[in-house]
Amino acid sequence: MSGRISESRAPGFWPLALVFAAFVLFMYGPMLTIFVLSFQGPEGGLTFPLRGLSLHWFHKLAEGLGTVDIGAAFRRSLLLGAVVMGLTVVLSVLAGLAFRKKLRGGNALFYVTVASLIMPSIIVSLGIGLQFRLLDTGIKSVLSESMLENYGTALGLMTSALGAHLTWTLPFGLLIMFAVFNRFNPAYEEAARDLGASPWQTFRHVVLPLIGPSVVGIGMFGFTLSWDEIARTSQAIGDVNTLPLELQGLTSTVTTPAIYALGTVTTIVSFMVMGVAVGLAMWLGRRQKRSTP
Repeated sequence: MSGRISESRAPGFWPLALVFAAFVLFMYGPMLTIFVLSFQGPEGGLTFPLRGLSLHWFHKLAEGLGTVDIGAAFRRSLLLGAVVMGLTVVLSVLAGLAFRKKLRGGNALFYVTVASLIMPSIIVSLGIGLQFRLLDTGIKSVLSESMLENYGTALGLMTSALGAHLTWTLPFGLLIMFAVFNRFNPAYEEAARDLGASPWQTFRHVVLPLIGPSVVGIGMFGFTLSWDEIARTSQAIGDVNTLPLELQGLTSTVTTPAIYALGTVTTIVSFMVMGVAVGLAMWLGRRQKRSTP
């Protein structure tokens, strides 16, 4: 008799596996469909069967879709996503460090920060848009007529839209930092101070390398959440549009696979950012293990 004991699947394994496979198909099937249909030939349509195989619709996308400047919207979304990512990382790390000590009013500040996750996104967008319109009214009331000619609106990409996106990304970054510092061993900092390191040197050479992978993850969340945000941007962007807003508008006017090509490009950018973030986090993790005695 063999010493090996044959292992059999539990009775509920296959039903659960089928449910999981159906869930994965439901989640990623539409995205795969868009990928496939975006590579159709010039005679391609919006549904199957696939007609030809080419990059025709990507060339059409590069030429522009009607009056919509896709390139400008793409650059605006990249710029906004990069700024949101940077601010989310910096503010989340600083808040995580601050909350390691007991702060007066810290609980209230925390609940105010995460409250935006509970509020409906469109309500947040409307509130920010209204706030900046009231700000416009106040600014215009104190400007002279000559100055009013050059003044447009306070609503814009780097003002109201940036604030709207930060209400979405900062709570996630803050929660991640809380989790990281809750299991952070302060003995490393104490050892650095005993060796004569200043607070900045302790943070730079001890704390930051240890929390580096989590910081990279916060940056990835900040960019990807900003990159495809629609609801919080819709009422707070002013007279310009980000790429997701342009894409939403094009779904009712563009009736060619060019709309699928645009969806493919935006998804590829998201995957590229996630790939870079995961690779950087893995590299930092291996570096940390090598440097830890």
